[in-house]
Amino acid sequence: MTKIPDAVADWATDFDHTHPDYNENAHEIWDTLREQCPVAHSDRFGGVWLPTRHQDVAAVAYDTENYSSQGVIVSPVKPADPPPLGPAPPITADPPAHKEARRILLPAFSPKRIASWESTTRDLCRRLIAELPIVDGKVDAAVNYTQHIPVGVIAAMLGVPESDGELFRHHLRLILENPGSGEDLPEEETLFYYLDRIIGEHRDNPKDNLISYLLDTEFMGEPLSDNHIVGTVLLLLVAGIDTTWSAIGSSIWHLATNPDDRQRLVDEPELLPVAVEEFLRAYAPVTMARLASTDHELNGCPVKQGDWMLLPFPAANRDPEQFEDADKVIIDRAKNRHSAFGLGIHRCLGSNLARLEMKIALEEWLKAFPNFWLDEEAVMRWSTGQVRGPRQLPVVIG
Repeated sequence: MTKIPDAVADWATDFDHTHPDYNENAHEIWDTLREQCPVAHSDRFGGVWLPTRHQDVAAVAYDTENYSSQGVIVSPVKPADPPPLGPAPPITADPPAHKEARRILLPAFSPKRIASWESTTRDLCRRLIAELPIVDGKVDAAVNYTQHIPVGVIAAMLGVPESDGELFRHHLRLILENPGSGEDLPEEETLFYYLDRIIGEHRDNPKDNLISYLLDTEFMGEPLSDNHIVGTVLLLLVAGIDTTWSAIGSSIWHLATNPDDRQRLVDEPELLPVAVEEFLRAYAPVTMARLASTDHELNGCPVKQGDWMLLPFPAANRDPEQFEDADKVIIDRAKNRHSAFGLGIHRCLGSNLARLEMKIALEEWLKAFPNFWLDEEAVMRWSTGQVRGPRQLPVVIG
């Protein structure tokens, strides 16, 4: 059973991003902090900071001298894998190793390669819609739709069974929503055990997929180590699944609660790519973390070596100093240099894939259900932790 963290006394001095109240009220919390205490602090997790202004988030994201990417998920336990690669390269890698670790994945995520996944993604979305367990016109769009789309696509890219999706979802909940909670699992129940087995199977029987590609590539002139391959596959699962289903789910939630926007996209489907960018800005799902590698100050705050630093890109996207009408969702917003995919050297490598999945998922949903709204009689629940999105999204189909 998930343990709910202790109540938060003051979001400026005692915040806990894993508390259910945080993501439930994130926009209001960020707005208040931005006005009163733009860089919040908490003693939880051994010391953690939370900037809420775009300029502070960007300053940390671009600063590779004072911050290490060795740890990107805030946890009571600091990562054991040392820099410069960390446990899940390239996202946990620091310069200069980062550039080479990122280069390895570039071919698999090029625009042309990602475009080749369109039919797989569209077929998956159509199948999920056809199989929706709609009862009395009601269905959970998160549990039965959005949470299956990135799982199916990533599974196909890696060459693993789609049926392993529930295992992925289980471990992602442990990693992202309850950091540190999987430390006591028996070895055979860990995600690392699963990945070791899958990678071993690919080593014995190479296939045309991403795992076999990693087994056949090199880092700094040497074959990738097993730890490097496991860490990179883990990254693809963590960064490519929960983040995207959260973005799709938040978009459907917006359309379920804003009928004018929903109807406009039904009437003007050509507007969807622009709307996707606005959904990414307004409901950016991802908050990354860094570890302070030196004692220094951020906007007058005394950051100590070893402190965690959260980078809430969603808060940066709602900074009124960065965006006009930052608190409004404008689905035809023309100027939209959002930070949903991060800033600096770790800007999301999978942005092309996320955009493809979001566009197709929303296209197919709106074709099938041009009229739907939030089921006010059922429970709507947001995630906890560093990825924000609906975990339960009950809707009524009109």
